[in-house]
Amino acid sequence: MGRNDNRRTLKMKRKRSQAKLKGRIKKKIEAGKAAKKPAAPAKKK
Repeated sequence: MGRNDNRRTLKMKRKRSQAKLKGRIKKKIEAGKAAKKPAAPAKKK
């Protein structure tokens, strides 16, 4: 982002929506890992 960039351009819309999408995917992955974690140590005798 440079100085006085217009944030309402198609480019910025793409950039923002891409960032949001990546954020959603990241949250989903972290949630999945958190759900899997307690299952691993349950194998103790």
